[in-house]
Amino acid sequence: LGVKDKDSVEKYLDNNPQVAKDYFDKKIRAEALTAAFSQTVDVKDTASFKDVNAIQEATIIFELVKELQKVENMEKSLHKVLQRVALILQADRVGFFQCRSRNGIPELSSSLFDVTPTSKFESNLVNPQAEIVFPLDMGIVGHTANSKKPQNVPDVTKNPKFSDFVDKQTGYKTKCMLTFPLMAEKECLGVVMMLNKIGADAFTAEDEKVNRDASWVPILCFQVLLWSASKVFEELTDIERQFHKALYTVRTYLQCERYSVGLLDMTKEKEFYDEWPIKLGDVEPYKGPKTPDGREIIFYKIIDYLLEAKEEIKVIPGPPADHWALISGLPTYVAENGFVSAEEWPLREAVDETGFVIKNVLSLPIVNKKEEIVGIATFFNRKDGKPFDEHDEQITEALTQFLGWSVLNCDTYDRLNRMEYRKDIAQEMLMYQSKCTPAELQSILNTKEKFDAEPEDCDQKEMYKLLVCADQMKIAESLHPQSMKPLYSFAFSDFPVSEFGLIKAGIRMFFELGVVEKFKVPAETLVRWMYTVRKGYRAITYHNWRHGFNVGHTMFCLLQTGKLRKYYSDLDAFAMVAAAFCHDIDHRGTNNLYQTKSASPLAKLHGSSIMERHHLEYSKTLMGEECLNIFCNLQKRQFENVQHLFDVCIIATDLALYFKKRTMFQNIVNATEPMTDEKEATAYISNNSIRKEIVMYVAMMMTGCDLSAITKPWEVQSKVALMVAAEFWEQGDLERSVLDQQPIPMMDRNCAEQLPKMQCGFIDFVCSFVYKEFSRFHKEIQPMFDGLNNNRAHWNELAEVYNAKMKAIEDEKKRLEEEEAKKAGGGEVGKSKTCTIS
Repeated sequence: LGVKDKDSVEKYLDNNPQVAKDYFDKKIRAEALTAAFSQTVDVKDTASFKDVNAIQEATIIFELVKELQKVENMEKSLHKVLQRVALILQADRVGFFQCRSRNGIPELSSSLFDVTPTSKFESNLVNPQAEIVFPLDMGIVGHTANSKKPQNVPDVTKNPKFSDFVDKQTGYKTKCMLTFPLMAEKECLGVVMMLNKIGADAFTAEDEKVNRDASWVPILCFQVLLWSASKVFEELTDIERQFHKALYTVRTYLQCERYSVGLLDMTKEKEFYDEWPIKLGDVEPYKGPKTPDGREIIFYKIIDYLLEAKEEIKVIPGPPADHWALISGLPTYVAENGFVSAEEWPLREAVDETGFVIKNVLSLPIVNKKEEIVGIATFFNRKDGKPFDEHDEQITEALTQFLGWSVLNCDTYDRLNRMEYRKDIAQEMLMYQSKCTPAELQSILNTKEKFDAEPEDCDQKEMYKLLVCADQMKIAESLHPQSMKPLYSFAFSDFPVSEFGLIKAGIRMFFELGVVEKFKVPAETLVRWMYTVRKGYRAITYHNWRHGFNVGHTMFCLLQTGKLRKYYSDLDAFAMVAAAFCHDIDHRGTNNLYQTKSASPLAKLHGSSIMERHHLEYSKTLMGEECLNIFCNLQKRQFENVQHLFDVCIIATDLALYFKKRTMFQNIVNATEPMTDEKEATAYISNNSIRKEIVMYVAMMMTGCDLSAITKPWEVQSKVALMVAAEFWEQGDLERSVLDQQPIPMMDRNCAEQLPKMQCGFIDFVCSFVYKEFSRFHKEIQPMFDGLNNNRAHWNELAEVYNAKMKAIEDEKKRLEEEEAKKAGGGEVGKSKTCTIS
């Protein structure tokens, strides 16, 4: 050039920028640029910002490329981009609003808010529950998305489109605003919003030009597209659909003419019958390449995306080995080694009917979170004709990471589906084993003998008559009049009655309530439900069908004999008695604490009231079976009310809840006790749904029913107490053998002699409050409180015998100790052997 001094060189390069560009492109290696831009530019002096803006912009580009290589969510990467935007434009705050559609209506939602160059990602990321959402026809940001054009507003108060509702929510004062849309072809992906220019009253035309011409905008768009793609992957669906969505979303940013995805067979071991021909020598063993984890490289599907001319997607299941996408061997090589590979294509001929000619190829592995290669992504022909370079590898590798994550989502979805299928199969097996069989149905509802027909072919009214008459007759035969009280008595004992007789007694109670005909319960459905509930109880020591029946019977007595029916509707009574029968269905003989200590599946499924929630789920499962749903003819709102009452009644049997809430019932009793007018007291409860539930829930009704064995005649209650204790001791044995823990005295069979004392404590601490308050609430329930007190007196007598025995043992032990001390001392107790005082 003949130019020797530095100033002349700089002047020449300023006047001939293309020469400078060509020179640096040719002479300066990528490593030098990397070193130059690896440090973030710290701009402290805003006056000198124009001088370093180009360097800062280049740094942003380089940092963005680095961010794409990091295995972290796109929100964080986008946040870092917005921090650089805030720095470049000297904006006080930057935000990003994402465009989306709900129910076909487009809207904007705040994704990142109040971003500054130094703000933390966690504080800027908007929680879905706190996001700001508004339509596209609202505010300057909405206008930006709608018009798809940037907006520079020097004074927001003078702009009619400005909406201050965000300022009111956040307390921030917006003065000026600059917004620009992020576009993918004709689609608006979102809007970047910059607020309040630092050091100036408004954003300048130069700021607009930076946004319009800056080379980082396409990368920002690509980042948003990847974020959108990652959101797509949150919808668990099949892998093919996942890839379609993700690749279609980012297709405009992949500078290639065609790409394909080959999906690998994930089978690691062959079926035993597939091994037979190989072991017999009839088939040659596989000798081809394998993946790093030992799988045979078999592409079971290829998804082919043609981007030139008319866009087209082809799916090739079971592609042959000589398929044009595989014949080069490059996808197989990448699947075998896990390396990224790029090659020039030597054969310049059409590969298919479209006339497509391959010039260069880039293949990358798709790896899931388990580090398994699940597929190969292959990109063909850069649009500018040049070979694929390192930048292409970085962009495509970021994309394949998302594809790998989507595969994991699909695997998770598949596992969840399989679990759901197994659950359905297990439930069907359970129903088959526990459901009332046709023979069991005929043992109670004998339509074949009476009408020579199946139940579904008989008239309901005739079956009602048959059921009630047969029920009364057979119950009369099974219950000896001298051995028990009638069903309306609180003193009813189930001991003389067979379990089969209890099923019929339960059916009779529904007829006594008058709910069968009123709610059109099919006779065969009622019998099936009652029989199935009985079969749902396990053959354990105490929490078996007899206990379930007794709780249902006590609920019936409280409503009928205890005169509590007046507070509830017929539907309430129907649901309450049905829930009481089901309240301990499928009990395992162990309490909630044991479930938690043993980390049982039930404890993992239900966080609190573990067994109660299981009983409730089981009960609702029965409702879900059409042939077992005794509420099948209710209207939708009535059925929802029944389900709510089941929730209330069954969860109420958790004594932990009873202790927390029982004072609420006491307050109701205190309020109604002074009321002399019965109608006033009835209205006070029945007209208030919450008070009705408190009487039923905290009340006390379910708690009183569940503990009702403690109020039975002594000859009944003493036997029941031994059954309860035996079941507790069985749990104590499990705690010793399985959990390697020492059980509490109540669960310890070695403390069996303390049973009377523990019974007195149980009555005083738990039971007395329930029945005392009930007797105050309704005098008709006084017999239960009297029975409780009578049983306590019996247990107290036994406890005194035990205490006397223990006292005698202690006295004898003390006497023996004193004698031993005297012998050891050789005389008076406590006298010194070496020193005496005269």
